[in-house]
Amino acid sequence: QVQLEESRGGLVQAGGSLRLSCAASGRTFSNYDMGWFRQAPGKEREFVAAISWNGGLTWYADSVKGRFTISRDNAENAVYLQMNSLKPEDTAVYYCATRRDDYRETFYYTGDWEYWGQGTQVTVSS
Repeated sequence: QVQLEESRGGLVQAGGSLRLSCAASGRTFSNYDMGWFRQAPGKEREFVAAISWNGGLTWYADSVKGRFTISRDNAENAVYLQMNSLKPEDTAVYYCATRRDDYRETFYYTGDWEYWGQGTQVTVSS
């Protein structure tokens, strides 16, 4: 149905920057939200950021607000996450996700999303 593939993550020193991308294929609906979650070892998957189907609205977890920026390119069926001022606590596997814009009223929980990528490792060293 819908396949999502994240770009390679990476290793970066604290204070550095990294840009993630995620490309979608096989989509069967036009209006879709996109988002990013992350999961650190021993912890639950947590919400990072989301963007509405037309790019007009964005949401961020408090922990990344002011440091991360989500954007999208609908012509390329892609979503991006620009991560600045990275901290060791940002180390996690990052997952992109997508859903029809009328799938749920909320976006914070994993169950609010329909399709997921395989994840990409981001490691921030001290």
